[in-house]
Order: sequence, then structure tokens, then C-alpha cells
Amino acid sequence: MINKNFVSSLQASIQQLKDEKVYKQLNYLESPQSAHVKMEGRGDVLILSSNNYLGFCDEPDVVDAGIRGLQKFGAGTGSVRFICGTFTVHRELESALAKLVGTEASLTYVSAWNANEGLTASIAQEGDFVISDALNHASIIDSMRLAKSITKCTTGVYAHSDMDDLRTKLRGAKSARRRIIWTDGVFSMEGSVAKLPEILDIAREHDAIVVMDDSHATGVLGKTGRGTAEHFGVLGEVDIITSTLGKALGGAAGGFVAGATALCDTLTQRSRPQLFSNALPPTVASSALASVNFLTSHPDRVKRLRDNASYFRGAIQEAGFKPLAGETPIVPIIVGETSAAIRMSDMLLAQGVFVTGFGFPVVPQGEARVRCQISASHSRDDLDRAVAAITSVGRQLRIIS
Repeated sequence: MINKNFVSSLQASIQQLKDEKVYKQLNYLESPQSAHVKMEGRGDVLILSSNNYLGFCDEPDVVDAGIRGLQKFGAGTGSVRFICGTFTVHRELESALAKLVGTEASLTYVSAWNANEGLTASIAQEGDFVISDALNHASIIDSMRLAKSITKCTTGVYAHSDMDDLRTKLRGAKSARRRIIWTDGVFSMEGSVAKLPEILDIAREHDAIVVMDDSHATGVLGKTGRGTAEHFGVLGEVDIITSTLGKALGGAAGGFVAGATALCDTLTQRSRPQLFSNALPPTVASSALASVNFLTSHPDRVKRLRDNASYFRGAIQEAGFKPLAGETPIVPIIVGETSAAIRMSDMLLAQGVFVTGFGFPVVPQGEARVRCQISASHSRDDLDRAVAAITSVGRQLRIIS
């Protein structure tokens, strides 16, 4: 018999979220993810809240490759890779990803969360010290917590992008068997970029390993979209890079860890998400491979994305907003309280512009925001329309005058 008290407690919690006006409402799409979508009950909507940075979600070459992969390999492996075999498309994709981010090898997972989750506990051991930027993604935080509980390694946090604090914490861990520095390449809620060259210098000073989650930078930063390392001219110098296939590289699903061949072999032997989860579906692997190939042959997409982001950021500032500083396609507009961010998001959607509001606990209390995300698939007319809508709503809510 169903436990009615349990269900009642959940219903009460949901009602409280609704009463506090912080309840998250799902919106259903009836068309592919793109600059414009058909949203159920709303018709044509301009999307300004997707990680579809390069517009590959509905790129014909990417979609067709996924269809061919489905027809050639079927729906999936039916089990984990070492038990039932690995499709050749996985090997091709992993080779292409390693080449893209400048490492010897890579290993794919069904999600970037799984990639991060499986990494730390596979490489950290008792006596090791793992330290994280304070604003790192939740998957990194959970990965470190898991590793601490399994391996008995010690963990620490340094203030966001504070290199002096990082040095201090590493000096305090000089007796550790191994030191591991975890950082995002691009911080998703801020749109800021890690101080990677300084982190690498500090790592050399303290004989530390640098692990970077480049999910919001792969396909985005660098002249040819190879990520944060290319952006700073240090391609091939980062020990370990994790990233996603669910954003710029097709937008479907999947993630990967890239680094030395010995690292990827170690993960094949030890990583629990790799050992106990099915392989990436072959249709997703095929579309992701096509995305990498399309990116390599069309670097103009990266330039278009950069130009669009610069144009939008300038227009928003001219309208009177003060978005968080940055050079990425993530443009967060701080509005204060969570209810205000959700209210602004709702009002924009009523005008046909979909921008998501984020509040606590995703971001700190009092720093709720609407996070605008720009795509190479946006036209200038799209961006002008978005700025006009945001300006109108901003004035109504007295965020700007």
C-alpha cells in the first residue's frame, strides 16, 4: 500500500514552493531546439536559455548522422561496454574528442555528470588532497564528496578565482601524497572564465594535477572552439579535461574525460559509471562525432557566436542593465531575489522570449538572475527583439529606469 503520509509531505513541500513563487514550471517544445521553437500552448518562441551555442541541435549534418548511426548500430549496446562490446563509433568519437581538446585520449560517458562523478574517486586515494573553486558545478562538488567517502582523501575549497587562496590551501596540503585542483573552464552561472594560466603555474609550483570541466567552453572558446585551453594558448598543458556533448556538440546527451591514455585506461578499469552503466547510445555518439567534424570544418560558427555575444552584451548594457562581466555567450542579469527572477522570466515568456530565471540554491541568496545564453543561430533581429523585450520587462519591474 502506498505510504500516504510520504506523498502528503511531498505535496506540502511543492505547495510551499508555489506559495513562495519559486516553483519551476516545465515548458514543452513541439519542434527541434533552435533560435526559435514551437512551444506547446504558446506558438513561436525565441530561445535565449539554451546551451545550443553553435546551433548544432537541428543542424542537418548532425541530425542525419544520428539517424545513420541508429540504422547502422541499433538503439544501444544493451549492457556495459566491457561486457557486451563497444561500437566502433565510440572509438571514432573518442579519438576525435581527444584531438579537439588536445589530449592523448578520451573516454565517453552517458552524461558529463557521470564523467565528473566517476573521475575523482577513480584517481584520488587516501592521503590525497582535492581542492575545488567555490563556484564549481554541482557535479564536481558531488564527485569530490563521493571520493572523500570512498577513498578517504581530504578535500578543500578556495574562494572563487582567488589564486592567493588557492596557493595558501595548497601550501597547507604540502604533506599530501597527491594534490588535485578542480576548476570549471567557464563558470555557468557567472559566464566568467577560469584563470587557467595562473592555475597551471600554481600547479607546477606545488606538483599538483589540474582537472578542468570545460562543458561551457568546448565549441565556444578559442579561435576554433577547442575550449578554455585554446583561449589562453595552453592547449595540451591541462592534465585532465572533462566536458559535455549535451551543449555545443549536438546538444543531445553524453560527456567525456580526456587526458593521458593511461588515465582513460584506468577509468575503463575503475570508474563506476563506466563499469555499471550502458555506453552512450550510438545515435548520440554518431551525432556528436558529426558535430566535432562540422566544428572543425566550419570555424566560422565560433566567430559568429562570439560576434553575437559581443553585440548582445553591448546592447543590454546600453539599455541600462549591468550584466556580470565576461567574454562568453553567458550573460547573467542580476535581479536580486529568486521570486523576481522567476517573475521576470514569466513576463518575458509572455512576450515570446524564453529566458530562465535562477535563484537559490543554484546561486547565492540575493543574487538571483536571468541567464541569457546566446547562440550562433541567432540573427541580429532575434537579438534586437530579445533586448527590446528584456528592456520593457526590466522597466516594468523597476530593475532599470
